[in-house]
Amino acid sequence: MRRYAGHVAGKIGYKGVVDLVTDADREAEAYIVTALARAFPGHHIHGEEGGGSGAPPEETPYAWHIDPLDGTTNYAHGLPQYTVSVALAAAEEILLGVVYDPVRDDCFTAARGMGAHRNGNPIHVSRTPKLAAALVASGFPYDRWTNEDDNIAEWRRFMKRTQGVRRLGSASLDLCWVAIGWLDLFWEKRLSPWDVMAGALIVQEAGGRVTDFDGQWPPLAQLGARVLATNALIHEEALAVFRLGDAAPLPSKGT
Repeated sequence: MRRYAGHVAGKIGYKGVVDLVTDADREAEAYIVTALARAFPGHHIHGEEGGGSGAPPEETPYAWHIDPLDGTTNYAHGLPQYTVSVALAAAEEILLGVVYDPVRDDCFTAARGMGAHRNGNPIHVSRTPKLAAALVASGFPYDRWTNEDDNIAEWRRFMKRTQGVRRLGSASLDLCWVAIGWLDLFWEKRLSPWDVMAGALIVQEAGGRVTDFDGQWPPLAQLGARVLATNALIHEEALAVFRLGDAAPLPSKGT
């Protein structure tokens, strides 16, 4: 990724009208898959760009989920905001999450029940107590050109009820920044499980809360379809925005 960065990232292809894929995506995934297959030959490996490899999923409970370049649009345009995301799951439980930011040389990690870390140092979510004081992030689905459910209404609602809304372009990094307390909340819709599995565990192990828009933890195959991650303190307020829409309470003057 560093080798290609800073110029047109090899051959840029399209998986959808605005969904890019580059040589860096493919080469990073091949590198990770090769390393995991060598280290864990009995595990199944699912990469975003190449499908499944390793042991068939029906023969092992262990599955690796790889997003080799989360933030490809940023990357292809030379915007230095992207990550590599790798998660290990068994059945319906995420066991391990790793998100690496090659621009800042930041490695976020979490193992189930063992806390979350940045470059080996423990991290914790923010203590922001109210949604009105929160800095939040989101993104827009790849089918936004053709689908009216494009996250614009939700963006406007959170803009009116928070201190600020950001669109940074890498869901896994947004989640890690919730875990470290730089953001207080992240939401998005129609992401894939590999986009959020590692980051979701990192948020949980850092003391945060991750659910769908109804406040439930979904099956892993649906994780990312509607994801809300917060510092836990503002989670119920955030759920009210989804539940009540424009009728959700607005901040009072001086909040």
